[in-house]
Amino acid sequence: MSRFLTTLLATAAGSPHGMTTGEPRTPVRRTWPEIHDVARRAAGALTDAGLSRGSAVGVLAGEPGSIAPAVQAVWLVGGSVTMLHQPTARTDLAGWAEQTVGVLKMINAQLVLLGPPFDGLAPVLAERGISYRLLDDLNGSPIEPTADAASEDDTALLQLTSGSTAEPKAVRITHRNLHANIGAMTEAARLDTADDVMISWLPLFHDMGMVGFLTIPMATGIELVSVTPTDFLGRPLIWAELISRYRGTATAAPNFAYAVLARQLGRADDGALDLSSLRFALNGAEPIDPDAVAAFTAAGARFGLRPEAVVCAYGMAETALGVSFAPVDTGLQVDRIDARELEEHRRAVPAGDGDPGGTRRFPLLGPPLPGIEVKVVDDDGAVRGEREVGLLHLCGDSVTPGYLTVDGPVPAQDADGWLDTGDEGYLAEGSVVVCGRRKDVIIMGGRNIYPTDIERAASGADGVRAGNAVAVRLEADGQRHRESFLVAVESRRAAEPEAVREIAKDVTSRVVSAVGVRPAQVVVLGPGSLPKTPSGKLRRAATAALLASRS
Repeated sequence: MSRFLTTLLATAAGSPHGMTTGEPRTPVRRTWPEIHDVARRAAGALTDAGLSRGSAVGVLAGEPGSIAPAVQAVWLVGGSVTMLHQPTARTDLAGWAEQTVGVLKMINAQLVLLGPPFDGLAPVLAERGISYRLLDDLNGSPIEPTADAASEDDTALLQLTSGSTAEPKAVRITHRNLHANIGAMTEAARLDTADDVMISWLPLFHDMGMVGFLTIPMATGIELVSVTPTDFLGRPLIWAELISRYRGTATAAPNFAYAVLARQLGRADDGALDLSSLRFALNGAEPIDPDAVAAFTAAGARFGLRPEAVVCAYGMAETALGVSFAPVDTGLQVDRIDARELEEHRRAVPAGDGDPGGTRRFPLLGPPLPGIEVKVVDDDGAVRGEREVGLLHLCGDSVTPGYLTVDGPVPAQDADGWLDTGDEGYLAEGSVVVCGRRKDVIIMGGRNIYPTDIERAASGADGVRAGNAVAVRLEADGQRHRESFLVAVESRRAAEPEAVREIAKDVTSRVVSAVGVRPAQVVVLGPGSLPKTPSGKLRRAATAALLASRS
């Protein structure tokens, strides 16, 4: 029996809360029991189509109001959900279709559920022999759901990772994983089903959106207001307006979104918004820039935003979503450490005033969520001590048992149940601190330099688009006697030779000032050139391949 389904069905039995979609044009609110009724009919149609326990289903839709009952329907018949990566206006549909075929074969999908605004892609799927059903057509005889539709170790979600689309990989999230992580996050965030109102624009093909801001409120019965990423990107201030209008208490986003909203709030009229209701604004899914957080809280202060509302977090698809949350109501807490000790000795020693080696600042990401253990190990697997930097390993009921790949299933845990996150970090007074991805660390002169420090410095250069800078490691070879790096940035002035020279000079100066080393090269590209994942993260490896192809 699935405890996740037990929770979901209890909410469906009579929660007064629900989900509002369609803002700002045509808002529509349905209670969770009403959404459950739609899901039961959709589940009947899926059963008639031959789906049953263990069936894998892909979902390609953009409207949260249609996605919610569709994914619930799949769970009610004991199937697993994979939110497929969505094509954009710039996407080559032929290439996207081939990649999608590869993903569907990898997960052994029996069906794709297609909904607006992607229902026009039906002919593309049909041409490639992909079975699909339109969400609007899922209207069968309602089933009588039961928590016995799935077991604890059955797959609930197959979350596609953000790596290369040429080599897709899906994290297998079981009902056990989902139940454990939902419970842990609900406890750590102090979510209250009676009073909390969650506000989201996050993409539902990303774990933060799918698990954090659809599955949690739908399963536990929390009020939710949900718009699409397109709504936010087209007009970022809508995020704050929804918090103000609906008295939102909880929201979440990657760091870049808070930086964007800070600029929008700076232009808003006094008294136009009321953000005093917000108590939990989670910042995660990418490296957290303390300056961006400070800009957000400063810009929001005149609208009643409390700086204590910001919650810095660490998470990943391999735990369904959350790994650690900073304690509620503490706001941004930064660990300021000696850069030389970090880079040369891999120790996070608190910095004193005027340290000659410079300092680095890392947000404290809070203690591990209930039920999750975190340890730091060296390259030989030996456990490191307090404030000693190494690889972060996790274990607990939230941790995935494995991945699906094009070459078959791959376990995620070692023999003792530990997952290697691939992230470097340390533990400080009980809080998790993440320094960066191990594979991206740049080693120069015996120093371990994290590309995030380089990228933040480069992003501050005049003419560089905020958040659009990538540091790429260059391996030592016949031309280079030691490892080095280059920096790629986007600028709207990339077609102006003189401007490019000035931008490159400014980037170099800022990087040298920040980390004490000079990039081998600075490349200035036009807007939209840097490769990104479907969820908007910059891809360092893909950037390296792009630049290599240009040389």
